[in-house]
Amino acid sequence: MNTMALLRPRPVGILGGMGPAAGADFVRLFVQACNAHLLRTGQTVNDQAYPEHLLAQVPVPDRTAALITGSDAPLLAMRQAIARLEICGASAIAIACNTAHAWHTRLQAYFPQTELLHVAREVATQLKALGLREVGLMATQGTYNNALYDEALAQTGIACHCPLETERDTLMRGIYQGVKTGDLAYARNCFVEVAQRLHARHGNITLIMGCTEIPLALDNAPQAAHWHLINPAQVLAEALVGRAYDLGAASP
Repeated sequence: MNTMALLRPRPVGILGGMGPAAGADFVRLFVQACNAHLLRTGQTVNDQAYPEHLLAQVPVPDRTAALITGSDAPLLAMRQAIARLEICGASAIAIACNTAHAWHTRLQAYFPQTELLHVAREVATQLKALGLREVGLMATQGTYNNALYDEALAQTGIACHCPLETERDTLMRGIYQGVKTGDLAYARNCFVEVAQRLHARHGNITLIMGCTEIPLALDNAPQAAHWHLINPAQVLAEALVGRAYDLGAASP
């Protein structure tokens, strides 16, 4: 008998709503990662084998705008949502928004008994294991300003190439006037343009889609078939699966 099948997975939480489509897509990635884990470990794939996972789709104030203006408006909304997830029994929580991790340290301090996964650290760990030495980063202006990925990647010896200011504006248009309004075609054009420019300057490097809404449009672009793209939401979902099945879970 597979003893792993006897271990009951722990409940985990997902803080979404930033935006709602990205939060819903994160649940899809999480379920896919659970399925892959069950198959990989030889367990029976059925409804009862999946961990309890709680999604809080919360209308958190705009993270990038808050970082630019120095506001902590998103902090209270996220703190309240995490408290509800913790009360419901979540043993570890993934925040389905890259930019929101600017408040990660403070949020973790509020909830010392519950691990809040850190997306950039999870990505950096995976990229280091792949032996990468340099990557390109497509993200929000708030993520660039906060140096979220720069610091995590630097600790693993990976150089991070960021777009020029005008290209960052293009990414923001793709996110706000594209994905958030449902115009995925416009978003795709914006994201492809920036990806092509990063490749033109730095070669065919791996690109981190460092906003949960970028993969919603870029993954389906014909050009993307020839690129190596990293979806941090997928990496984070896989890490949350590891916590749910207690596979070497880290302490908060």
